[in-house]
Amino acid sequence: MKKQDITDIKTLLQSPKKIVIVPHKNPDGDAIGSTLGLYLYLLKYNHEVRVIAPNDYPDFLKWMPSEATVLKYDTQTEASERLIEQAEILFTLDFNALNRTGDMEPVLAKSEAIKIMIDHHQQPDDYALYTYSDVRMSSTCEMVYHFIDMLSDVDKIDADIATCLYTGIMTDTGSFRFSSTTATTHKVIADLIDKGAENAEIHNAIYDTNSYNRLQLLGCTLSNLKVLPEYRTAYITLSQQELNNFDYKKGDTEGFVNYALSLQNIIFAAIFIEDQKQNIIKISLRSKGDFSVNEFSRAHFSGGGHTNAAGGKSDTDLNETVEKFISILPSYKKALNNE
Repeated sequence: MKKQDITDIKTLLQSPKKIVIVPHKNPDGDAIGSTLGLYLYLLKYNHEVRVIAPNDYPDFLKWMPSEATVLKYDTQTEASERLIEQAEILFTLDFNALNRTGDMEPVLAKSEAIKIMIDHHQQPDDYALYTYSDVRMSSTCEMVYHFIDMLSDVDKIDADIATCLYTGIMTDTGSFRFSSTTATTHKVIADLIDKGAENAEIHNAIYDTNSYNRLQLLGCTLSNLKVLPEYRTAYITLSQQELNNFDYKKGDTEGFVNYALSLQNIIFAAIFIEDQKQNIIKISLRSKGDFSVNEFSRAHFSGGGHTNAAGGKSDTDLNETVEKFISILPSYKKALNNE
């Protein structure tokens, strides 16, 4: 972020403002962690701040400090729109195109608030007056830490803020095992622990709260795993009926695609999940090395994300979507086998 931008934002935040912070639709640990971390920081300067999420998120994120204050646009539309219309500053976190907020897009686009983007995804749109975009960052939570540092306010990070930011960094780095985890990331994590983030408790809250049904669904998922060795690719399918059989709850399939990627000699993995309510197939893609699932998803499945982690969707049925996916792979055979 430019020094002048930081100077401008510092000046902007010197007096109390009406501020709204927005994550992307279907927010994950990084989205909720970054928005709540920033929310708690801004409260220290007596701003009127609210976090408005486009929709609900998994229960395993609902223990986080101040989570109960988050509004959900899809069920609290009138109150949300009123706050957005009154906002003087609008922070958008963990996304870089307004269409990533679903039904919130029109009201956000219409807002006359000063927009500030903090995000680490590729190819950002140009909707914000101030943009802090860095694809090299492990997570938006790490960026919020650096943003607070740029404002010369790291000493304002308390245990609750540290907990929120630690959570997002941990989840978006796959517990610090992805290549986006740098030495700087570990230094940030060390400081957050020093400031009160209880790393073991956070890990347990996120990863060690499996329900019986979720583990049964995981068993079904693994039984559906298919391998295409000539393309060093593995994929998983989950139908709506299979989700229903195990009383699927939002977030239950989080991380399932990584089991496919963990297979020996596999560098490209996908999971295709039927969503009859939205009438789409949700797609999560993961890769190792330089094979870009961001580019793959943008080219074929109306999605995007990072080099090694991206999402997309398909408007055809589950079988047709998988057939399309397999039919595309020959075009990438050389790239996949050169990794």
